[in-house]
Amino acid sequence: EVQFVESGGGLVQAGGSLRLSCVASGFTGDDYAIGWFRQAPGKKREGVLCISGRDGRIITSDSAKGRFTISSDNAKSTVYLQMNSLKPEDTAVYYCATGVHVSDYCAYDRWGQGTQVTVSS
Repeated sequence: EVQFVESGGGLVQAGGSLRLSCVASGFTGDDYAIGWFRQAPGKKREGVLCISGRDGRIITSDSAKGRFTISSDNAKSTVYLQMNSLKPEDTAVYYCATGVHVSDYCAYDRWGQGTQVTVSS
């Protein structure tokens, strides 16, 4: 059974930082992409960062460039999202997810329950 355990969300002031963690288990093979997407109330799901399973390349959204980074352990069983210089518009539920790397984005087919990130102004 595929499982995700996400942690690290919370309330932070604008300009602050948070680090999200995700322990993923139950996967077979090593060619899957793993990363994070977010969804704010009333808005579409938005990819944030992911690690390609094909070549290890990191795919970064425009909103994350220069502020967020992704990392993982060698087995990709734990993935981290370091978020710096947070803005109120970063407020959303953040989901750890796996899928495939397609062109310049990651298409996810499994994800966790999400962790709330709230950035106050």
